[in-house]
Amino acid sequence: MTQAEIIERINAFLVDEFEVDAEKIAPDANLRETLGLDSLDYVDLVVIIESNFGFKVVAEDFINISTFQNFYDYVGRKVAEKATV
Repeated sequence: MTQAEIIERINAFLVDEFEVDAEKIAPDANLRETLGLDSLDYVDLVVIIESNFGFKVVAEDFINISTFQNFYDYVGRKVAEKATV
């Protein structure tokens, strides 16, 4: 899966599942502020990530994710790691 495919898939489920305005999704935008998710929404986000990309999300990994680009890179790394196992 390419980085472009990962970004496209992430953006699609953010718009569909969390009703985020697609125009607000930008690589350097603040993830938490843009999404405006509460703690239950984060649980939903984790479930969607795990089902879409097939890896287990570790809560501690989200500590350093502040922008959409951080998020895309995180998912890309996990997908690549899974592919090499």
